[in-house]
Amino acid sequence: MSDTLIEVDGLKTHFPVDRGLFRKPAFVRSVDDVSFSIKRGETLGLVGESGCGKTTLGRTILRAIKPTAGRILYRRQPDDAPVDLTALSAPELRPLRRDLQMVFQDPFGSLNPRMTVRDIIAEPLRASLAVPSGEVEKRVREIAGRCRIDIDHLSRFPHAFSGGQRQRIGIARALITRPHFVVCDEPVSALDVSIQAEILNLLSDFRDDLGLTYLFVSHDLSVVQHIADRVAVMYLGQLVELAPKRQLFETPRHPYTHALLSSVPRPDPHTPMKPVSLAGDVPNPAEPPGGCRFRTRCRFARKRCADEVPQWRQIAPRHRVACHFAEQVAAMAPTNRIGQA
Repeated sequence: MSDTLIEVDGLKTHFPVDRGLFRKPAFVRSVDDVSFSIKRGETLGLVGESGCGKTTLGRTILRAIKPTAGRILYRRQPDDAPVDLTALSAPELRPLRRDLQMVFQDPFGSLNPRMTVRDIIAEPLRASLAVPSGEVEKRVREIAGRCRIDIDHLSRFPHAFSGGQRQRIGIARALITRPHFVVCDEPVSALDVSIQAEILNLLSDFRDDLGLTYLFVSHDLSVVQHIADRVAVMYLGQLVELAPKRQLFETPRHPYTHALLSSVPRPDPHTPMKPVSLAGDVPNPAEPPGGCRFRTRCRFARKRCADEVPQWRQIAPRHRVACHFAEQVAAMAPTNRIGQA
């Protein structure tokens, strides 16, 4: 038996770039050799700058985007043999779609304006043929009630709802099939702070009640600290650090992680901020630097960083990092605490 639900091994998602007739073909390496696993009932936070490949990674795991290489192993039950999602055809994937769902970032653009709320929520259930047609309305009302959507409003269209209410509709749509794994792609970034807390608490309640497993994508570290069990840090298509939440927030081992944590505002006005400035801009993902991809912006960079690609190695129990000088970074970087985890 295995408590691992999703295992990603050497995953790559590259997009071709048209550079003209006489130039060498190029590829944007949105996801480039990424490996990690997610346990049942766990929430793995995925953080990084905009454009680093977080959303592409989430959609690739769900096979909404076809991967270039690598494996995505899924175990529906602990004693089941793993199924490689990358090897399945569209008809073979269809029975598994109800197990793997997504909550989208934009609560306005992700809902069909021509469909009623009832039809939007019911659509995944009807498409998966998971229950008899006579049971669909019962399931819609059940999940709508749990998401605190007024049953009397199911016949309305999305334009009649606020952003927070629309995101509740999106969550209800994702959870009506009773999935095992949900990718939450920046689900609260477009919402007011007061509404963010309601949505995060709703997601936490569903995780505890239904045993859901989340990949929670966000650029907001304070949000990730609230909901995640472990945190993965992504930079230019690759993971640079992965650790339990408290361990990563208190003792970051990668200079990029340290820079991200140092830039988060503190709730205490008497605590001075000491953000770490990163030199330059994010390199072109179609032409990433050789060796360590972060070296062009890293204050710890040495010649070795340009010559060798850092290994994805374990530096402490359950703590992995891709940095040649992770031990020195941990010793030199001050502790960064956003708040109590």
